[in-house]
Amino acid sequence: MSPCRSPVPLTVPAALLLSGGALLVLCLASLLFGAGNVDPLQGVQTLLGQGTDDARFVVFELRLPRTLLGLLVGAALGAAGVVLQAATRNPLAEPGLLGVSAGASFAVVLALGLGASAATLNLGVAIGGALAGCLLVLLVTQARGLGNDPVRLVLAGAAFSGILSALSSLILLQDQRSADEIRFWIIGALAGRPQDVLGWSLPGLLLGLLVLLPIIRPLAALALGEKMARGLGHHPAAIRLAALAGVALLVGTATAAAGPIAFVGLIVPFIARRLVGPDIRRTFGLSLLLGPAIVLFADTLSRLIVRPYELPIGVVTAFVGAPILIAVVRSHRLPTL
Repeated sequence: MSPCRSPVPLTVPAALLLSGGALLVLCLASLLFGAGNVDPLQGVQTLLGQGTDDARFVVFELRLPRTLLGLLVGAALGAAGVVLQAATRNPLAEPGLLGVSAGASFAVVLALGLGASAATLNLGVAIGGALAGCLLVLLVTQARGLGNDPVRLVLAGAAFSGILSALSSLILLQDQRSADEIRFWIIGALAGRPQDVLGWSLPGLLLGLLVLLPIIRPLAALALGEKMARGLGHHPAAIRLAALAGVALLVGTATAAAGPIAFVGLIVPFIARRLVGPDIRRTFGLSLLLGPAIVLFADTLSRLIVRPYELPIGVVTAFVGAPILIAVVRSHRLPTL
């Protein structure tokens, strides 16, 4: 639920149409701006089949794979954020704030430091790290009786993420040979990824969505309270476990593909609830459009701010997500979902 409950301003079809239109515009912008000495007019000509060989290489070999990766990563992080907030009934729950992204990133950094290099190995390691990170944070807060306190849950996640980030930095200092490759997993980016990343990212995204789709309705029942959910024939513990497994698949896939990108899982549910209300049956589908839109917007902006250089996409998402997090924390009511 949003911090301030207000009437739903849009119907679901209208919200989907608006989000889909914005996503199409951002996909086009991602193809027209960025790497390579190709201006937007040349990019349009290339998309119409009239560009030079150099322009076609830039648009179709550099920008298009990056755009497609942004679509996959955004959908994974957006859906993971919506489900994680619903499963924990916490409007501050976000993969980057609850140790999910940090666990995935540290697991990949550790694997790389030990000599692993295969992308499929990185994917499996990232998924396992994401699940372990989230479970550790939840276990610590539940053991201390803080599981229903949104702010303390985020503080525990931030502390855990800080520890893992420090450990990742130590590995980086100890292993100069793979320092550049490890640094990628600490910062996060869509650029410079090999073509085969798309090949295994798509199955990871689809598998995560297949795990989550059957529990969307039970999660909606869980929002009414555990007693109500049990009365409707659902098992809250099993629902949360399935939700965490699906979130781990999605966040692990996104982290293995692009490194940790913070705040997307917080921004997307916040906007989705503002557009269509708190029901996860509405926000989940919308998150699959809003997530890619947010990631592509941040990625395109990262190419334009300090041209001809680029900012890490995580820096841009932090500039957008941090004010939203502060607004939620400072609100007079911090509801549980």
